Amino acid sequence: FSSGVMTGDRSGLSLQAVDDLRKSSLAHLLAISGMNMAFLIGFVFALLRYGIALLPAVALRVNSKKVAAVVSLGVAWFYLQLSGANVATERAFIMVIVMLGAVLLDRRALSLRTVAISATILLLMQPETLLEPGFQMSFAATTALIAGFGALEGSVARGRVPRWAMPVFTLVLSSLLAGIATAPFGAAHFNRIADFGFIANLLTVPVMGAIVMPAGAVAALLAPLGLADLPLWVMGRGSAWILWVAHQVATWDGAVSAVPAPGPWVLPLITLGGLWIVLWRGWPRIAGIAPIAVAFVLWAGVDRPGVLISADGALVGVLGPEGRALSAAKGAGFAAKSWLENDGDLNDQIAAAERSGFDGPKTRRSFHIGAWRAVQLKGKAAPESFAAACAEADLVIIAAKVTANAGNCRVIDLDLLGQTGGIALWLA
Repeated sequence: FSSGVMTGDRSGLSLQAVDDLRKSSLAHLLAISGMNMAFLIGFVFALLRYGIALLPAVALRVNSKKVAAVVSLGVAWFYLQLSGANVATERAFIMVIVMLGAVLLDRRALSLRTVAISATILLLMQPETLLEPGFQMSFAATTALIAGFGALEGSVARGRVPRWAMPVFTLVLSSLLAGIATAPFGAAHFNRIADFGFIANLLTVPVMGAIVMPAGAVAALLAPLGLADLPLWVMGRGSAWILWVAHQVATWDGAVSAVPAPGPWVLPLITLGGLWIVLWRGWPRIAGIAPIAVAFVLWAGVDRPGVLISADGALVGVLGPEGRALSAAKGAGFAAKSWLENDGDLNDQIAAAERSGFDGPKTRRSFHIGAWRAVQLKGKAAPESFAAACAEADLVIIAAKVTANAGNCRVIDLDLLGQTGGIALWLA
């Protein structure tokens, strides 16, 4: 885990640990993105700035904040190279450049303008990232945090929150804001909600920021001197705590709720409503609730395809009263997993294949689409069975190429699937 959060090398993590982190909404700690970069650069920036302040002769002659910003930029660049410069890390690096650049130019580092500039630069460089979950979730969280704390800045400044309670207040509010902002995007892309993710993040994010990342940075500094053992031990204890919390939360009843994939208008409406609430001032911002409400109504009534056909014709899924029944317990596993997730179904392919909906042997599966009779053929004997199947069915799905139609049936064969990829059918 420590290697994963510092360098991006997650090869040592067990599948169980990764699954626990996902079910507890802590998988984001593994992605070297904004949070990891912020923890590391924040620690380096603070270490340098306050370290210079301890030397009055130096502190009176240099701008400690700008010196810390310049060195932090170098550390951020090194960390980008160390982690393999994936898209998430590049996005975080651009945001760090903009933020530290604001420090060097005596501008406000954390503002909505900073977020907007970072997003613009990233989209000019890689416009396709707009559709990626990492881009959407990281900018949703950052925007919500800056806007939320900005709205409460006056209350905090007037002393409505006691000084002793500020760390707890900041932790709870940041976890709440980030969780609310990212939940719709995470649910839409990954088809699940970690119901206890808020608790898991409250228990682990402070450890990540105050122990794991600082200890990793200190270990890197002391390693050339052969003194990295102690900070690595500290990092290990923090990492063990995070993994323990992830495992405990993942085993709670109802830890994960499945969510069906939304229609095409849901996320744009949620984004529009969220931006309206953030950017407007005063009472007009309440109007942003309307598109968000419409989005959730559309999401609740989403219409999933009655029949799904894999790109190789080897697997068919039919939606029934028990959920989606699959024509085979093995084969086309990635398609089966994707279909069930998009249906909001937590069962696996084997369980889905046991549902009612299909009849016949595994090489000749028959089913119904409303009043239509349909047959799926596969295996070596599929071409020989095609004529008979076409004579008795309205639709034949065959995992082979058909040269001539033997009847009046509609045919979906490998030639058609080669042009279209997987096919979704609705009764209409």
